Amino acid sequence: MKYVMLGTLNRDWLARQKERTAGARKKLDELGIKLEALYYTQGEYDFVDIADAPDVEAILAFSVWYAAQGYGRITTLPAFTEAQFDAAVAKA
Repeated sequence: MKYVMLGTLNRDWLARQKERTAGARKKLDELGIKLEALYYTQGEYDFVDIADAPDVEAILAFSVWYAAQGYGRITTLPAFTEAQFDAAVAKA
């Protein structure tokens, strides 16, 4: 399942960006989550990730882990393809 992760950065970690990203990538790998894209943004969120996770528990575990490290916070949104959306509309 694909997910969009909207994240914020704790300012204490900005000077340690490489350490934060290395830790996050390692945890993603441990949880079987494939990071497909990473974009840094301006505004309410500091970054947007597109990830493919084996299940919702893995993506939840990553979000909890990320916050526990003090890196910041993540809002996670499931992402559906157009075909999945069309199928849901047909069932509705």
